Parts: sequence; structure tokens; C-alpha cells
Amino acid sequence: MSDREPIFVTQPALPDLEAFMPYLREIWDRRMLTNGGPMEQRLEAALCDYLGVKHISLFCNGTQALITAVQAAGLSGEVITTPYSFVATAHSLLWNHLTPVFVDIDPSTMNIDPARIEAAITERTTAILPVHCYGHPCDVQGIRQVAERHGLKVIYDAAHAFGVRDEGGSLLRHGDLSVLSFHATKVFSTFEGGAIICPDEATKRRVDQLKNFGLVPGGATVEFVGTNGKMSEIHAAFGLLQLEHLIEALDRRRLIDQRYREGLAKVAGIRCIDGVGEHLANHAYFPILVEPSYPLARDVLFEHLAAHQIHGRLYFQPLLSNLPMYRDLPSANPANLTVANRVVGQVICLPIYPNLEHETVDFIIGLIAGTNA
Repeated sequence: MSDREPIFVTQPALPDLEAFMPYLREIWDRRMLTNGGPMEQRLEAALCDYLGVKHISLFCNGTQALITAVQAAGLSGEVITTPYSFVATAHSLLWNHLTPVFVDIDPSTMNIDPARIEAAITERTTAILPVHCYGHPCDVQGIRQVAERHGLKVIYDAAHAFGVRDEGGSLLRHGDLSVLSFHATKVFSTFEGGAIICPDEATKRRVDQLKNFGLVPGGATVEFVGTNGKMSEIHAAFGLLQLEHLIEALDRRRLIDQRYREGLAKVAGIRCIDGVGEHLANHAYFPILVEPSYPLARDVLFEHLAAHQIHGRLYFQPLLSNLPMYRDLPSANPANLTVANRVVGQVICLPIYPNLEHETVDFIIGLIAGTNA
């Protein structure tokens, strides 16, 4: 057993406490903690500018944002989605009394396979809920074409995709809505938080109303069955502070990603999931696939890393389609989800965060390559 400090898959990048004190003092002096205060308004404006979007609504967490996005879209019946995601994706559908329909994933990107979507569409299908898995962009054009042919809405779970861009601009512009998470493990964090990217001002007004119990502006009456999804001023202030250091943090992640790829390139049986281009990615995660040709089984390698205080993540295990509340759905049959069921038994997400030292990355590579005891 190693006496190293534990190294986890992700750690929040905490700024100096002194840098946060002016924000706290301003909040304290204003005596305003929530309900669209100045910090929230400033963060919304700053994020619109940074992300290259026109309208954003901040939330207390990404799950409430996802549930509200599905509600705001006015969906019914069935929604086609991926089994390879965090449980909040499918739960957002159950909370809205919708039936998830799982289809298989692309073996290269781990994103939903557009070629499988069309065959799953029925007369009850109203939308597609894809996930930009690990921050790698979905085939947005393929999904759009299927959606347009069948008159379906598209809501992107973009929890991992903060700041990711494609050739046309922000990845978040695609679909009817995109949803972000600002959890402490994400590349941009408000400790807890999330957001919905809205295509126009009218949609933002509706989303803002839904996250505030459905109250009409001014609070005179309640128009919708909403929730309490508001972001606090303290969380918004932390987001403003984080945003000041984000470019540097993303540069560090890029270098760590590159070092992993170069070090693991010649390790037989280890496959790094394809990157999305240096100018497009946020390097939110570093997943590897442990293939049958590798001398250790995935779980054995996982425990080998843990024995040396390297704590990765089997992300995403279990598959959503194998959870008790979903496994009886016809679409959850493993025979329909062969790629997802194979990948979930091969993946390990290795530690990646801005303060991860190159020496530690090299040590992890050595453990996987068999050159470190």
C-alpha cells in the first residue's frame, strides 16, 4: 500500500479565501441572498459573454435545471435518451411523468447513436434527450435531422460541456434547450449550481418563472406548477470568482490530457477515447477503456490504482437501463444496448484537475503501463 496522498478523479479548484471576501462583504451589505440578486444578474451576463449565448437562467443545481427544462418544453409520452449517463438524465423524465426510451451509444464517442434513434420513434415520442458525454459533442447534425423529420424537440444534457465549441460557435446553441451543471466536480463550479441555455427571451422568462414556484413577476399569483430552483447570491459570487481563473484552469487541463494521451499511446489494451480537437474541448474528464488485450481486467486495474491512492471513477456504472426503476422497460433490454453494456465494464475515468502535478500523471501512467510497482 502506498503512503501517497489520495489522488481523486476530480477536485474543486478553490480560490484563495481572501479573494472571496469582497464578494461576501457586498452580499452582506446588500442583505439580499436570492431571488435574482445583483450577483446572479452579473453571473448570468458574464456567462452569456463567455459562452457565446444570448440567454441563460441560473439554477441551484443541474438536476433542477434538467427537470425544469423538460417541463418547459411541454413534453408528453416518450423521450428517447441514452443509457450511458448520470442518473439525473433519466430521472428528469420520470419527475415529469415521461417514459425514457433507451437507445445504444456510439463506440467512439460514448454519445447516443443517431442511427439508432429513428428506429425507436413511435407515435408517443415527443423529444430526444442526448448527453454530451465527458464533454465530447454529440452528432448534433445527425440528431437535428432525425428530430426535424419527425417533429421532435431536442433537449441537450450538457452537464459536462461547459465552454465546449464546434466550428459554428458554442455547442450549447444546439437543440431547443441545453442544460449545464456547475457542481463542484465540473470544470466551472458554483459549488452547487446549474443553468438552462434558452433560445430567446420569452423562453427565459418562462424558465425563470418555473424555477420560482411558478410565481408571476411581482409575486401576486401563481401561474404554473413550478419549483424552487433559484441560485443563491453566495453561489453566484463564487461562480464570478471562478470565472476569473477559468482560462488558466482549462489550459492546465489541456496539458494534463495531452500528457496522458502521449504516455498511454503505446500501452497495449488501453484506449483513450478520442478527443474533440484542442480548440473545441474542455477536458472535463479523462476516460480510458480497458480492452480484453490488456493483461488485467478493468476492476483489477481499478483496485491496483486505488491501492496506490489513485482513485478513479467507474463513470458511468451502472447503466441507467440496469437500475431497478428502468430495467423493466422494453428499451432497457441489454440485447438492444450491446455497446453501452460492453463499455460500462471497460471504462475508468482517471484523475484530471488543474492542480494535478505532471509527476503524478506520470506515476499513474506508470501504474497502468506496469512500470511502477
